Amino acid sequence: MSHYAENRKARFNYEILEKYEAGIELLGSEVKSVRGGQMSFEGAFVIVRGGEAYLINASIPPYQPKNAEKDYDPLRNRRLLLTKKEISELAGNEKSKSLTIVPISVYNRGRKIKVGIAAVKGKKKFDKRETIKKRETDREIRREYKGR
Repeated sequence: MSHYAENRKARFNYEILEKYEAGIELLGSEVKSVRGGQMSFEGAFVIVRGGEAYLINASIPPYQPKNAEKDYDPLRNRRLLLTKKEISELAGNEKSKSLTIVPISVYNRGRKIKVGIAAVKGKKKFDKRETIKKRETDREIRREYKGR
C-alpha cells in the first residue's frame, strides 16, 4: 500500500474523531496524475448532498497538460464511493454535531485508489499551541537519547 498524497494541515488544524475509507470516481488521466503524486488537498473538504458524498476543491492537474481536454477542470467535484450506512453517518455528523468532513490521505488498496476521510472538529488556538509544545518536547527528548 503506497500513499500518494496526505493532508498534513488537517492533523494540525483539526481533532480527528472518526475515520472512513472511501473509493473515488476519477477519469483515466486523473488516475495517472494521482499515481504520479500530483494531487493537492489545499482547502479540500467533503459534503453530503442527495444521498451522495462529494470531494470538493481537491486539485488534480492533468497528467499531460498539453494533451488534456480543453474544458478539463482540475478542481471539479468528485464523487466518493461509500455505503449508504456510512453516508447517513457522515450526514448526521455534518448536520447535528456540526462537524467538518475532510480528506486525510489518498492511497491504493490493491489496484483501487482510496481516500481516507475523517469527521473532525476544529482546534482552538490554545490546542494548537499545546500540539506545538508537545512536538518540541518530543524532539528534545529524542535528541537527548540520540546523544547518549
